[in-house]
Amino acid sequence: MPSSALTKPQMRGLLAKRLRFHIVGAIIVSLGVAAFYKFAVAEPRKKAYADFYRNYDSMKDFEEMRKAGIFQSAK
Repeated sequence: MPSSALTKPQMRGLLAKRLRFHIVGAIIVSLGVAAFYKFAVAEPRKKAYADFYRNYDSMKDFEEMRKAGIFQSAK
């Protein structure tokens, strides 16, 4: 039986090769998830807060809560 009939399995560097492949894949996936979160969650949330506080009057809100009787110390 000739020795070239069967190829030898790769024994050295197999873990390093597979880790390199999976680490690159994990980095790509994590960057994709981070970008998705930024544009799908964080940016709309920042815009919603900016829109809310653009015309928010804290004194008007305070007066409405005071008239409703929420506060005990401010009558």
